[in-house]
Amino acid sequence: MKTTFKTQRLTVSAVMLAFATVLAIVCEFIPFLNLPFGGGFTVASMLPIVVISYMYGLKWGFFTSFTYSVIQVLMSLIMGKTVLALFTPSSDDYMGLGAAFAIIIIDYLIAYTVLGIGGIFRNCIKNKVLAIVLGVVVALSLRYVCHIISGYIFYGAWAEWFFSQEGFYAIGEKILGTFSGKGLALLYSIFYNGLYMIPEIIITAITASVVSPISYIKKMDN
Repeated sequence: MKTTFKTQRLTVSAVMLAFATVLAIVCEFIPFLNLPFGGGFTVASMLPIVVISYMYGLKWGFFTSFTYSVIQVLMSLIMGKTVLALFTPSSDDYMGLGAAFAIIIIDYLIAYTVLGIGGIFRNCIKNKVLAIVLGVVVALSLRYVCHIISGYIFYGAWAEWFFSQEGFYAIGEKILGTFSGKGLALLYSIFYNGLYMIPEIIITAITASVVSPISYIKKMDN
């Protein structure tokens, strides 16, 4: 019985990881999902990871989400995205090897691994839909926090440039006249990362409320 459960869990998790990865890749090629200043949101590509955590518990959820974080690093390398740029001296994103490894740890390994907490309400909230939706909000909000920390530490120097761009001129002028130094860097990171993480949280929560009633999505314990 235990062997059957483990095989099923591994198979379902592999399918969910594949689905999440393919969905994330597809969204990379949809123009309106990618923001002009960098970053972008997906159509609930992280929901499968949260669902796995709900179905099989936090321990397995964190194992799955860590695996997903490694996949995200590899995807970025293969597609020539941020991770590759961090190790390319001629790139604007190059800050040295120490910063590169730190960014990968915070922005990828930790930021995606925290998605494993998505099943936190599986045993304390009886309503399955509510448990998964709240799990989505908590998990993706923690990912948002990780990006805020990384942006504040490593990308704060871009704050003045960012808030002086044409699309942000009205509010940017007020922000630049009020904040400076670390305060400006923090506000920039909150604002910049919020441009894609807040829509991501909303889209994923709505999608979760739609798919959660599916009978196959249920708590499974051996």
